[in-house]
Formats: sequence, structure tokens, C-alpha cells
Amino acid sequence: MEVAMRDGNRTYYLSRSQPPFFALMVELLAEKRGPAVYARYRAALEQEYAYWMDLSFATQHVVRLPDGSQLNRYWDRQDTPRPESFVIDEALAARRPSATAEETKRLYRDLRSAAESGWDFSSRWFADGETLGTIMTTDLVPVDLNALLWQLERTLAIALRQGSAAERARAERLEATAEKRRAALQRACWSDRAGFFVDFELRRARPAEALTLAGVVPLFVGLATPEQATTAARTLEQRFLRPGGVVTTLRRTGEQWDAPNGWAPLQWMTIRGLQRYGHERLAQEIARRWLKLNRDVYVRTGKMMEKYNVEDLSLPAGGGEYPAQDGFGWTNGVALTLLRPPSPAAAATAAGRRRN
Repeated sequence: MEVAMRDGNRTYYLSRSQPPFFALMVELLAEKRGPAVYARYRAALEQEYAYWMDLSFATQHVVRLPDGSQLNRYWDRQDTPRPESFVIDEALAARRPSATAEETKRLYRDLRSAAESGWDFSSRWFADGETLGTIMTTDLVPVDLNALLWQLERTLAIALRQGSAAERARAERLEATAEKRRAALQRACWSDRAGFFVDFELRRARPAEALTLAGVVPLFVGLATPEQATTAARTLEQRFLRPGGVVTTLRRTGEQWDAPNGWAPLQWMTIRGLQRYGHERLAQEIARRWLKLNRDVYVRTGKMMEKYNVEDLSLPAGGGEYPAQDGFGWTNGVALTLLRPPSPAAAATAAGRRRN
């Protein structure tokens, strides 16, 4: 049976999921409560994995690369305007009067699939790098999605190894699948020219040109080689580092997942990814800048925010289909964790991850 972590608590979200972070949540619990956690959540891990790897025509999450290897993409099962943004989607389609019916359906599916990614919206998905009307989400193999699925495969294999002989045999097969994914992602998504991990364009069979913080996820989960991590750290410092932390992309489009915005989850994955490979100085500098921005905005407004302008620290973040949100859960969580010195157990775990 397939069960996905849905994008929201409405029936009209049933056609899509969201990035598969559940395995990382299980790993966190296992660090605190021991290996019994894997057995408790094994069924849920299997159900989520089945959702992403379903090969039926209805889903199309799995794609074959030119070399025959398989990776995943974001894919919404519907090709109609999003109910939560119906008027916006129809207005966008109306600005393309020469589009065929099939092209309009693809536009709607690509908008929905970008929503599944969480990056709604970003120049990352745009064919011209500038405008939402050129969105091509389903033509891209996202580097972050596949790094997270690699983590899911490894976590599920750990859970299966606690079971019967048949389940241990399944764990071995899943570990082999994870290794194939790692090798495929290394071939398709590492760009020597950019010195960074990027998405892969299916239609043109080449790495995408857009540099985005999605490229830190292979470091965050430990998929990168030490050499790649060193090169990526240099790229982060030279091209992404801003006065308030690291910027989401290098393009300004007015979309919320582009410059000049920074987001707490991406700061977190960047910082922890760098620390995993021993790049402590840069990690601490990003953390320092981000926390200072959080404090300064809080002093000025009395609020923690959903996202921040990391380039001009005097201005609020913008973009998106809704007003800037106060709060905010992931901002609070990242700030509190960065402010708290690591426990001896956490430090030992981090050291072990660097060795691995």
C-alpha cells in the first residue's frame, strides 16, 4: 500500500506529497531512543517509499535517464489548476493564448509538482530562469529529492535488517538500490563546471545551469564525496554567502524561493552539511549571520518570520502567493538548535558521520 506525507490537510492535496523528510525524523528519534524506533516506524517508511517508487502510469515519479539508470522527480497526478490557487493558475494560463490544450495541462501539472517540491515558486523550475510561465518542474530530476530518497532507502534498510531472514534479504537489495541511486546522482547532478550539485534536465539530458541551495542536500545526508564537499563549500562561500546567511538561488525573479530570500531549513541543511564534512569555520559563519538577522528582525518587529531577506538586512522578505507569515515553526526550531551547544552524544554522532 502507498501512503504519502501530504502537502496539506485538505482532500484536494491528495494528488501530491511533499519532500520525503520522514526518514530523517526516524533517524533523529533513533538517536534519542535507540534502534527499536526503526521497527516501530518500518511500515510507515515502506509505505512512503512505495509512493515514490510506484511505477504505474498514474504517478510517473520514477524516470529513466539516458544511461538507463533510474531516479525520481516531482509529479502531481492532476493536470488542472490548483484548488488553493485556482484563479492565479487560470490567469497564468490565460497569458499563454497560443498554448495547446496539452501544453496548458502540462503547465498546471508543473505548477502542482513545484508545490509538491516545497519550492513554490523558484527560478529553479523555469526554462528561461526568469518567468513562471516557462515552468518545467516535471522535466527536471531534482537533486534534493533524490538525496532524500537515498536517505530513505538506507533508513528503511536499517529497519528491515531487524526483521526475518526474508526481510534482511530485502534490506540487502535495498542497499544495492541506494548505491545505484548514489552513483546515478553523482553522474547526473554533480557539475564540475559549477563546483556544485544541480538538478538534471531530462529533455536536454544535461545538468541544469541554475545554482540553488538544493545542492547542499547531498552534503546534509552524507552522499557527497569529501572532494565534492570541499568544492561545494568553496562555491557556497564565494557565490551564496550573504550578510544574513546563504541565499536560496542566485537569481532575482520576485518568487519567494529566489534571491534575496533565505529560509531556515536551507540554512540548517547548509550548516549541518558543511559540519558533516569538517568545514566548521564556514558553517559557524553562516550560523552567526543567520542568528544575527533573526535577532535584529525580532528586535525591530517583535516577530520571528517565515523567511528573511539575507541580502539587504533592512528590508523584509517578499514574493510568494500569500502575505509574509509570522511565527514561525522552522525558523524558531533552527534558531533554538543553533543557539544550543551540542550535547556530547550529538557531538560524537557528528564526528562519526564525518568519518563515514
